Amino acid sequence: QVQLVESGGGRVQPGGSLRLSCAASGSIFSRHDMGWYRQAPGKQRELVAHITSGGSTNYSDSVKDRFTISRDNAKNMVYLQMSSLKPEDTAVYYCKMTITIIASRRDYWGQGTQVTVSS
Repeated sequence: QVQLVESGGGRVQPGGSLRLSCAASGSIFSRHDMGWYRQAPGKQRELVAHITSGGSTNYSDSVKDRFTISRDNAKNMVYLQMSSLKPEDTAVYYCKMTITIIASRRDYWGQGTQVTVSS
């Protein structure tokens, strides 16, 4: 089975930086799209950033120009570099892998890592 394990969460002050990591196993990592999502208490899970197997990226408007998603296919890792953090960024952050086989598309999720931005 596919397993995704996030790490790097924690508490930071507003304006600070944090780097999240996601380690993938159980699939051919380089073939699949990856993404970061987040969910705050009382809110729906939302897309933060996405990176395709070819390396193309996109971001939600709320994090654009502050966050950077990247991947290292040799290490089966995807990263989310976060800077200029705001209290509104506080949430559990999840790593996602999307595997598409012909007419079937399946998503796999990590367990999440907590990010808290406060003074």
